[in-house]
Amino acid sequence: MNIQNGQHPLTRAGLLITLGIIFGDIGTSPLYVMKAIVGEGNLIDRETILGGVSLVFWTLTLQTTLKYVLLTLRADNRGEGGIFSLYTLVRRRRRWLLLPAILGGAAMLSDGMITPPISVCSAVEGLESKIHGFPTVLVSIIIISMLFFIQRFGTAAVGKSFGPFMFIWFSVLAILGLLNISHDVEVFAALSPHYGIHTLMTHPKGIFILGAVFLCTTGAEALYADLGHCGRQNIQASWIFVKICLVLNYLGQAAWLLHHEGTTLDENPFYGMMPHWFLWPGVIIATMAAIIASQALISGSFTLVSEAVRLGLLPKLTVKFPTNLKGQIYIPAVNTFLWLGCIGVVLIFKNSTAMEAAYGLAIVLAMLCTTILLANWLVVKRVNSLIIWSMLMFYVVLEGIFFVANAAKFLEGGYVTVGMAGLLFGIMLLWVNAKRIRQSYSDELPIRDYLDQLIVLSNDESLPKYATNLVFLSSAKHHNKIEEKVLYSILQTQPKRADVYWFVHIETTDEPFTMEYDVNTIASDDVYKVNFKLGFRVQQRMNVFMKKVVEDLVENEELTVYSRYHTQSSKYPTGDFRFVIIQEFLSNENELPWREQVILSVYLSVKKWVSSPKNWFGLDSDSVDLEEAPLVLQPVKEIGLKRIRRK
Repeated sequence: MNIQNGQHPLTRAGLLITLGIIFGDIGTSPLYVMKAIVGEGNLIDRETILGGVSLVFWTLTLQTTLKYVLLTLRADNRGEGGIFSLYTLVRRRRRWLLLPAILGGAAMLSDGMITPPISVCSAVEGLESKIHGFPTVLVSIIIISMLFFIQRFGTAAVGKSFGPFMFIWFSVLAILGLLNISHDVEVFAALSPHYGIHTLMTHPKGIFILGAVFLCTTGAEALYADLGHCGRQNIQASWIFVKICLVLNYLGQAAWLLHHEGTTLDENPFYGMMPHWFLWPGVIIATMAAIIASQALISGSFTLVSEAVRLGLLPKLTVKFPTNLKGQIYIPAVNTFLWLGCIGVVLIFKNSTAMEAAYGLAIVLAMLCTTILLANWLVVKRVNSLIIWSMLMFYVVLEGIFFVANAAKFLEGGYVTVGMAGLLFGIMLLWVNAKRIRQSYSDELPIRDYLDQLIVLSNDESLPKYATNLVFLSSAKHHNKIEEKVLYSILQTQPKRADVYWFVHIETTDEPFTMEYDVNTIASDDVYKVNFKLGFRVQQRMNVFMKKVVEDLVENEELTVYSRYHTQSSKYPTGDFRFVIIQEFLSNENELPWREQVILSVYLSVKKWVSSPKNWFGLDSDSVDLEEAPLVLQPVKEIGLKRIRRK
């Protein structure tokens, strides 16, 4: 598939891939939505069925189709989607927009702990009607564990079959729906909004029904997050087929339920409407669809965390690339975190019916945050203010109603995902505040003030040479400044003699795939400051990048390194590289306000614990030195210590 400027062309192959990657979450919603609307053990009544299907249809139309497929997908950052990509498009407009961005991102990640359990459990539970006492919990845990285990090896081979299989899944949904609709074509009347509005206004449990209805659109936010994998045109075109299949299946389930009007619901209508002979194949197909949906959400979580890390919203976690497939990443810490969360959800709730109470509340928060960011993006695009305010008010009210409906389920299980979203939100907020505090106490010094010392050290042959190219990674943005700790490391702790000193700063850009750099020659052939501009989706491979920089400078005669070797035909004409990474710890010599001291202490402790700087910067382990340095931001000014002289 040709991809230019992040845009995927509309192709048959693209449409098929889109089915496998994008619509897994929303495509498995028929497994549990209608069951949640009626409520297991409740009496099946006509008003609830027709009203519920009407609400499902209009939710898919207004929320998924109108807001996400037609509008939000246009807010792409060079082909990339998701709440963090949207934030990069508007963050220069208002500083407070960071709050909805990290809240929405946290909610999306917490959703990653409930989607796999509810999808897999809903699929596996179909066997309970065949096998009495079937160990649903154990089988679900095994399937989920295997799914997370294979992430480290990559899913390129499996991913090739996702599209064709999901085409089969959606076709099965449509066929099952049509077979049952033929018994009661009156269900088509439920497409009128009248039935949905009437149910909300008159049904004693209307608000709870709306909370269940919302489950049909929970995959819409993930749909936007996966925009970069398939492109807007492929998603919009394939959604037509997907929506038709979903609506037909919901109508088919409604027809089956109406056929059993007046009885108590004691089985999942999705499996109830299947022909008896098709139950085993149906469960297998549903389980595979649930696994694919879970895989798509796990991959989306990796992408979301990777973007958050590069935007400075989370600690620098180790990122691995298990295959050559573009965009496929694996983050071990996130994989373990999600796996433990999913297993915990299965053990706590034990069945999909109980999980329905926990599902939805976090996602509606993410949708509200997207609405706020989207309105600001429309302002940036200079759309008519009347249109912006109309869109904003409509979706704030609509999603506000969904929020109230899902909040009613808080004590029944919603507290799980909200609590996890709150924890992740707190971590991101602490990280952002800590970085702001750290930057407010600048310890950057002009490199030129220490230039003579560096040149003298570089030419002092009485000291052993530490490296040909000595590279320090720096957070100082200014082209002529460096942190005090770097100069302290070179000149004082253990003088480090090198032929060339390199100070490197990495800036993460709003665009996803930027790869640029500029060089400030502070002292020719001795001291250089390099500023990299890398997109938030670019893997940082400093070993490779720095060798490329040196080769370019040598080729342009801005750097002479050949004269420093015994032979002109050296296998490594750029010389050896030594990277020094300095990890800070908060010194006791600070006189900081207690709040800032607590935030920085947690920040530095987490920073040291969660990530390997070598892996983060793509450095070879044999070329990296890690040092520790005390962080002194606000030294103690007055010391009440007095000398006592002996007589």
